Amino acid sequence: MSFTRSLLARVAACALLSAVSAFTSAAWAGDKSGVDQTSFDKSVAPGSDFWTYANGEWIKAHPIPADRSSYGKSAVMVEEAAKRTVDLIQAAAQNKGMGAGGAGDGQKVGDYYASYMDEAVIEAKGITPLKADLARIAAIKDRKALAAVLGGNVRADVDALNSTDFYTDNVLGLWVSPAFDDASQYAPFLLQGGLGMPDRQYYVGDDAAMREARAKYVAHVAKILTLGGVADAEAKAKAARIMALETRIAQASGSRADSADVQKANNSWTQADFATKAPGLDWKTFFTAAGLADQPRFIVWHPTMVVGLGKVVETESLETWKDYLTFHLLDHYSNLLPKAFVDERFAFYGAALQGTPQLAVRWKRGVNSTNAVLGEAVGQLYVDKYFPAQSKAEVSAMVDTMKAAFEKRIDSLDWMAPETKAEAHRKVEVLKVGVGYPDKWRDYSGLTIVRGDALGNIQRSEAFDYATAKAKLGKPVDRGEWVMTPQTVNAVNLPMLNGLNFPAAILQAPNFDSSYDAAANYGAIGATIGHEISHSFDDQGAQFDSQGRLRNWWTPTDFDHFQKAGAALALQFDGYRPFPDLAVNGKQTLSENIADVAGLSAALDAYHASLGGKPAPVIDGLTGDQRFFLAYAQSWLTYSRPASLRQALITDGHAPAQYRALTVRNLDAWYDAFGIKPGDALYLPPDQRVKVW
Repeated sequence: MSFTRSLLARVAACALLSAVSAFTSAAWAGDKSGVDQTSFDKSVAPGSDFWTYANGEWIKAHPIPADRSSYGKSAVMVEEAAKRTVDLIQAAAQNKGMGAGGAGDGQKVGDYYASYMDEAVIEAKGITPLKADLARIAAIKDRKALAAVLGGNVRADVDALNSTDFYTDNVLGLWVSPAFDDASQYAPFLLQGGLGMPDRQYYVGDDAAMREARAKYVAHVAKILTLGGVADAEAKAKAARIMALETRIAQASGSRADSADVQKANNSWTQADFATKAPGLDWKTFFTAAGLADQPRFIVWHPTMVVGLGKVVETESLETWKDYLTFHLLDHYSNLLPKAFVDERFAFYGAALQGTPQLAVRWKRGVNSTNAVLGEAVGQLYVDKYFPAQSKAEVSAMVDTMKAAFEKRIDSLDWMAPETKAEAHRKVEVLKVGVGYPDKWRDYSGLTIVRGDALGNIQRSEAFDYATAKAKLGKPVDRGEWVMTPQTVNAVNLPMLNGLNFPAAILQAPNFDSSYDAAANYGAIGATIGHEISHSFDDQGAQFDSQGRLRNWWTPTDFDHFQKAGAALALQFDGYRPFPDLAVNGKQTLSENIADVAGLSAALDAYHASLGGKPAPVIDGLTGDQRFFLAYAQSWLTYSRPASLRQALITDGHAPAQYRALTVRNLDAWYDAFGIKPGDALYLPPDQRVKVW
């Protein structure tokens, strides 16, 4: 049913904007610009390369550390969060019974970390902790048994829309999310997997970089098998056959751009459909082993791969499948095995694929692993110490200003019909925004952590996460659900929950500081907030209604206009070419680029509104709009090693940071702020500046 937005609702939105603007202006009355002028490279003109102009000197002074594939100010924030977190983790072991979700979580955190750090015990155990799993693979005698092992390996380790994580080294991954057609309850989604390298392109690409990666991967597979006890010559032969098997899976797999297309993903299959549409795999046995036999239907995100998987299971020899499963088992748990496995895994995935010279020290890897396993237990400790109520209140108020600014932008669209605007407004109004941490902490009472059993702990954690995900199937949706931990330096839009998460760790300087002038806060964290709100209206999010259902709520004319704007933005990003042989994929990165343009525009509106009609102060010689845009560019101060950048261009839905900073080219105010003229490298004529929302 269509309806037009009422005058009363519009007045309410304007009143909210005025009220919250008054709050933020009072809260940010300090004279700190929030912009780091020591980072400026003034040998570069803003109109030539705005990202380098804003960040060049910082980049020159901060080479990428040896243990990282990329670096920048966000990486500094991550390191600071890690240092804080390791202190909390180590202290947790001394506070038995403290923590989130029930008695003992603090002890679990401490015991997990201590087990990960005890390299002597891990070394002494060798691969013994995997003995039962290796025996299960070795016992495969027929394709029914193969189906049981493949199904038993399925885990809840993918996420198509929230974290856009399409990678699992198991043949399929389970994602539990609201159904496309019924956002009131959780449904099972199946996503493609089974590859050891990051993406199908590594298997089918014909350029030199991909051919080199394949050769190194075969050597890596052989080395892992050798460490597992296979003779050298035999390991090399097995590795070649494993590579051939994975190549067949890759050839059937969807591309990264196709994975982002929710219309291609909307495939509802019953249990019976698998046998008829994807013969070759004993699906009944597979789903029974996966604990999914009671599910009447699945949403199959990558149907071509599922069909291809059936063919590969039917035609590849059992011995090759057993070798494949043995390799993936050892490779998957390499970081919890003796040092030789750790070093080999890093040599391929870190050094060869990302160009990182040095493995991170053990404590950093221990923090990452503990966060992955007990993230919210650690998160409660983090926010108790590092995220005061004042920060939550200030950012929550800022979120309200951003929502109001976005609503005003919707009202001002001269190309959008009233009925389309009505649903767009409703999407903003019902957004469930989480700031800092979840309202309800996760219960870890069902997870057993045993001190001294590092590998067993991670296996039990994977099983616990999988059981937790399966338990949600068919149940009512929790719109307050979080998919990030509070100590994560990131933010996320949840399109099928119509919600946002802004973890505590990203809500700190240089992204946000109450002592900064409003321009910097709106240019950095304000643009991030706007970005996440705007994901509800990017090329993916715009296909979901206010209830999270995949439904076309647009008039045909409106949607045609929206798609044309997206196509223009995709073309703009296609023109960014960091390597002679590899460019940014405008289609693959379109969702993020739309969110950047719309979010930055809304943030600028909200900043201007926060001034309450008064002129912006000039601070450190910079006008308000200059500080706003420079803070935005500095929020994208991230740079990568060439190999890592190549991998991101193939696998990531985000454009590289230096090009995201150039979103400013689409805002008229940027040209005025810095005097950008025709002839400048970044100049776009007004009719080529993309305005999506």
